[in-house]
Amino acid sequence: MGTFESSRRSFLKNVALGAGSAMIGSHLLPSEAAEPPVRNGKPYMKLSLAGYSFNNVLPRRPNEAELAEAKMTLDDFIRFCADLDLDGCEPTSYYFPANVTPEYLMHLKELSFRLGLDISGTAIGNDFCVPAGPEREQQLADTREWIDHAARLGAPVIRIFAGKVPEGLSEEEALANCIEGINVSLDHAAQRGVFLALENHGGITATADQLLRIVEGVQSSPWFGVNFDSGNFRTADPYAELERIAPYAVNAQVKVSIHPDGQKQPADFGRIVEILRGANYRGYLVLEYEEAEDPFTEIPKHIDTLRSLLA
Repeated sequence: MGTFESSRRSFLKNVALGAGSAMIGSHLLPSEAAEPPVRNGKPYMKLSLAGYSFNNVLPRRPNEAELAEAKMTLDDFIRFCADLDLDGCEPTSYYFPANVTPEYLMHLKELSFRLGLDISGTAIGNDFCVPAGPEREQQLADTREWIDHAARLGAPVIRIFAGKVPEGLSEEEALANCIEGINVSLDHAAQRGVFLALENHGGITATADQLLRIVEGVQSSPWFGVNFDSGNFRTADPYAELERIAPYAVNAQVKVSIHPDGQKQPADFGRIVEILRGANYRGYLVLEYEEAEDPFTEIPKHIDTLRSLLA
């Protein structure tokens, strides 16, 4: 905690002295910044599976004709999760129909509940770094829409992204845009009872330092936290980076591979689970399978491994 507090004080000092302070705003006062969630000191994890694990077979934003011809639908995905006796499933937003209706959302909610599954969360592919203008307004509107969808589904959390530095902007300007976008969206999320979980997903969250700078700037709210993704850091020691962000996790994903210095190697599931336990994480551990091998045969093997580690 001391390292984080030191980095926070340094960040606040730099913002106060630089041009970024005017853009990021007074909500950066330490007493108002986002803090780690308060837990009871007893780690506990349940298993879920992300829809992105079937990215090669689930159609994106399908119309009715494409759904009829699809190799797999979200209904099939939910049934697959139930066949594995998982605790939950994450029907990722990319694979919802082009026209998402309240009736479709209620169908997914009914199906998952009847099969004994929670909807552990969902995800949106937003970019909050874009500057003021129509594109940014659309990003914010899409985020509000998916917060509403998540609330209807009963999904407690949405994975959100920060984005990349747009051409013509500095990283400080992109950072300010991102923090503002999260804060604006967080007000709506709190009203709808949906957590926003900022994922370490490249761009301006490629390192723990970058991610925590954003966390430090977000207004204090019990509805905000980090989506811990074990496979996204490409630094010299991804495990050390993950250990730094774990205290802020409100959702956690595990991937089969990890990339120290950008070099792919098998992930140490046991080490990842212990990092989360060390942070007293309580919540879902969501497998997101991204390997070339057949997901239908490989996912059950990885679920068995994770289940044994959590037992």
